Parts: sequence; C-alpha cells; structure tokens
Amino acid sequence: MKKLQLSLVALVSFFSVIQAQNNQKRTPPVIAEKDLTAYLFVYFTGNKVEEEAVRYAVSTDGYHYYHLNENKPVLDSKVISSTGGVRDPHILRGDDGKTFYMVLTDMTSSKGWDSNRAMVLLKSTDLVNWTSNVVNIQTAFPGNENLKRVWAPQTIYDAKAGKYLIYFSLQYAGGPDKIYYAYANKDFTALEGAPKLLFVPKSERACIDGDIIEKDGVYHLFYKTEGGKAGIKVATTTDLTSGNWTENDNYLQQTNDGVEGSSVFKLNNSDDYILMYDVYTKGRYEFTKTKDLENFAVINNDISMDFNPRHGTILPITRSELKRLTAKWGTPVQLPKVNNNPVLEGYYADPEILYSNKTKKYYIYPTSDGFDGWSGYYFKTFSSDNLTDWKDEGIIIDLKKDVTWANRNAWAPCIVEKKIKGKYKYFYYFTAAQKIGVASSDNPTGPFTDSGKALVNTRPEGIKGGQEIDPDVFTDPKSGKSYLYWGNGYMAVAELNDDMISLKGSTQVIKVDKTFREGTYIFYRKGTYYFLWSEDDTRSPNYKVRYGTSKSPLGPIEIPQNNIVIQGIPDQGIYATGHNSVLQIPNKDEWYITYHRFSYPTGIKMGDAGGFHREVCMDKLEFNADGSIKQVVPTHEGISALK
Repeated sequence: MKKLQLSLVALVSFFSVIQAQNNQKRTPPVIAEKDLTAYLFVYFTGNKVEEEAVRYAVSTDGYHYYHLNENKPVLDSKVISSTGGVRDPHILRGDDGKTFYMVLTDMTSSKGWDSNRAMVLLKSTDLVNWTSNVVNIQTAFPGNENLKRVWAPQTIYDAKAGKYLIYFSLQYAGGPDKIYYAYANKDFTALEGAPKLLFVPKSERACIDGDIIEKDGVYHLFYKTEGGKAGIKVATTTDLTSGNWTENDNYLQQTNDGVEGSSVFKLNNSDDYILMYDVYTKGRYEFTKTKDLENFAVINNDISMDFNPRHGTILPITRSELKRLTAKWGTPVQLPKVNNNPVLEGYYADPEILYSNKTKKYYIYPTSDGFDGWSGYYFKTFSSDNLTDWKDEGIIIDLKKDVTWANRNAWAPCIVEKKIKGKYKYFYYFTAAQKIGVASSDNPTGPFTDSGKALVNTRPEGIKGGQEIDPDVFTDPKSGKSYLYWGNGYMAVAELNDDMISLKGSTQVIKVDKTFREGTYIFYRKGTYYFLWSEDDTRSPNYKVRYGTSKSPLGPIEIPQNNIVIQGIPDQGIYATGHNSVLQIPNKDEWYITYHRFSYPTGIKMGDAGGFHREVCMDKLEFNADGSIKQVVPTHEGISALK
C-alpha cells in the first residue's frame, strides 16, 4: 500500500447545483435535497487483482454502511479496463440530477506503481447498468512518451464551462506527481483535449488524490502531499481552471499514520460534512466531521462498516435509487427499513388518486410544486402496481402548449374513468389561472386534449369571495350521475352532462361550517356520502382535513363533533397535512388517503414558501363500526406495498 492507494474524491459539486437551483425562482430543483435520504459507498478492497474492482455499500444515515452483492464486485474489471483491474472509484451525480458518472484508475498494482497510463470513464442512468470507455493518456495525446502513471481520477461539473471536468494526478519521468485536468466530451467517452495543469503546491513537491467540493461558491481541493511530511491538505479557489489557489498549510488528518484517498461528502439535510480518508498503513478508514471544511473532529466511534474499503467515495442517493440497488443486489439484513412517505420524490401537492380498470394500475395526479408562488404550468402523472413504487409517466398537460385559455397556476387536478360505448375514457379536470378546465383521453397517462375553454370561470350566484379552484369529480354509484365540485371559501357543485365536458343545469352551493377552506373530496361507502375538505391555509402548519356525511351527493352535510380526518404531528416534523383524495381498493373495504404535507424536513423552515414546497404522502384510512372516520395518524413510514 505504498504511495497511494490512489485517490478518488468526494462528489458533491452536485450540492452546488442544488443550491443554485433552490435560489432560482419559479423552477423546482432537478433533485430536492430533502429526497436524498441514503448513501452509496463505492470502493475497492485491496492490492490483489481480484480486489481491484468496484464494490458497493449503502447506508441510510451516513454513519452505518452495509455491503451489497456479498461484498463482491458489481462491475467486471476485466471487461471495463485495459489492465484487468481498477482502483480509486469516484462517483458523481450529473447536473441533470439523473445521470451518474464514475471514473477509475485503470491499474493492477501487481504490475508496479508506475505501470498504468489509463483511466476508465463510465456513465449510467440507474447506478446499475454502466457504459465504459478506456482513455489512455499516453496513446491518446502526443508528447506523453515519458508518462509513468495516471492516478485517481475524479469528476466535477464546471458550471462556468458547462462541462464535466476530470482531474487526476500524472507523473512524468524525473518529476513529481502533479494534478492535471481535461474536460470530458459530451458523451463522457473521451477527453476533449490533452491534460493541463490544475494544481501544483507552492512546495512543488508531489501531490496526488485530489478531491474537490464546492461550498458557498468556493472550490475546496483536498489532496495528499508526497515527499517530506506526507498528509492531507486543502487549497481553495473560486475559479477551477484559473490556477489561482490559496493553500492552507495545515495538515488535516487526525492521525500520525500514513493516509491517502481523502473524500468529502455532505450529510443529507444537514450543514455537516464528513471528510474520510484511507489509513492505508493500518488497513482502516478514518472519518471526521466539519461544518466549515477547515476544522475536523474524529467520529470513528460513530461509524460502522461490514467491509474493509480502500480509497472510495460516497454519493448521497434517493430512496428510489436505493431501492433500485437493493432490487439488483439484495437488501442487507441490518439495513434499516426504508420509509414509504413521501410516496413521490420531488415537490408535489393536491394529489388525486385513481385506480384504472383499463390498465389495472394506480395513478396519482398532483400539482407540480416547488415553483415560486404556486406558479407551475404543467401537470404530470405517476403510476404504480403496488402503491409504494411510483413511475413518473411524464407531463400530461402543459398549459403553455396544450391550453389556449390559460398558461399559469396549474393546480389541484382530479380525474374520472368512464366507460362510454364499451371503451374507457378519462376526463381530467384542473385549475389554471384560477379557472377550471377539462381535458380528455383514451388512456390514464394521456395524451389529454383540452376542451378548448374554461368549464368554470365565474363564482356561483351570491358568492362574493374565494377562488374558482380545486375541482373534484364524483360519480354517484346509485344514480350513475357525475358531479363536479369546486371552490375556495365556498363549496359549489354542478351536475355534468353525459359528455363530461359541460355542466348540466345550475350551480348549487353546499353549506359547510367555518372550517371549510378548499380541497373538496367526496366518496361513497355503505350508503353514506363522505364530504372531505381542508381547513386553514396551505401555508399554515395547521392545515388539516375535516369531514361531514350526507345521504345525498348534493347535501345537506351533517358534521360530527369530532371530525378531523388528518392533521400534523409537530414533534415528528409532520406539518400541514391537507388537500387529500381517497382510494378504495377494488372490491374490498380497504381504503387509503393521499394528501400533501410540508416537505420533510425542510418545509417548516421555509416560511410561506413551505406552502409551495410540499410532498405527497399516503396512509391507511379506517372507519369505526358506526361508519365514522377514525382520525388518521400521518406517518413517515407510509403504507406497505400491496401484494
């Protein structure tokens, strides 16, 4: 383990991307930091050829890690490399949030520390399947005849250049190791040009194992010095390729043993960073924690691993990415159970849930949230076979492209499946610019065609305030009639014509009590019509759902004394549980409630912005023997997958 077990580095230029996106108005981030709930540790294990391969481990807290695939390689080094071995894996989430980049030292140490001239570039969209290309610096670029070795490549997105910058240490005969860089081509299959110097310390002594992380607009380059006293130092710059670095003379490792392969990552939903490094002379890793990337405290006693890694990196990942990894390589027995709330990753609200008799799948139709001031302009849908694993089916209506009468404030949709002349049709009602429209399709995922005009654009007679928003559609199982409900500050209802895109007769206003704000939802069970609505304001932590019952879809509504359906639990960080829909499992008296809440754990800290950074959750809905609704206890765990 001499010289370097090579370097790899941290990852997290991605977090600068997140920060930039969160500062952009009117646009949700490609990945919300609140959805990063787990970690992927990518590493190799030693200097034998069979150990020089990429392995995976996962964690749900950043402290306790469990290997995947029985600690066997997840990639075949002989297939992806030119030497038969790879070391120092570095993994990065791309600027688009969904593409991953890995770079490796193409090397087997048994052939000598000066034996390699190449690196491996890999690309993936799922962390499971990777495409790979070998880049041999010596053969790809003239003038490298004296090149001795290419060590520990890493990647960072250079926002200024709009490209992925790969940096690595090179040593030429007669000189020290220095850190170079080159931009990857668009496909991440090769380098655009010959390597250029990125960093050389003032001492002009060797440096290897560079690892760059951005914080508050400053790039921090952690590296290992060679020659004289060896150890980990840091240099900073505001321009990656400027050559203007400010060096910190302090050594950062908290041990007198030899170290290499430092890597920094940010703990999810925290201001803390972890700097870890390979104590290669002792065959162990050391972990330290910091808030400022300057002062580090050892936290080895807080860390556990059921494997012995060498020079690796850690990538924050989402729940769905973790599930994808464990579906492929198995779930470690000791890995804590993964929560199923929120059911959708990202910022979404006002969920409408549907079971399609045509496809035998479940669908959620939400408001696309995370836009500043509820300014979203498109609707998406998500599908599932089991209510816990949801597939993004994409945009089904874009107001700016598909609707002529409104182009803003796409809110609170609802949908109904109707069988017309033997074929299923889907009618989708939605809010746009504080009016209600309707679109139709032959499939629950669209494409949907707008009717061409607003279905509701005025207040009911006698109503002076409120907004024409929050449609709900309900088909009475007794009469077969379909009704449209809507309103903010009032509850309106009108029967729909058989065409489902026009109203029949006059609009009625149903009397509720002073708790009614918006979000009407109606369902039928055992002879009773249940009317649900949201109380308070969606920006309020106290936003909640109440209910009443009726013997008719047109009211009057009887309101029980204890009529809260669901409300937040502040000591669990659950706030603003409202604007719901209800699902009955076909042919069963089994019910679920979908609702939105402030995004966890960040929403409560956002002030009013918490009201447009919401997330969709689902919990079980149960009834007492007399038909009254049991108050739902909102959970982080969510529901179990349907069998």
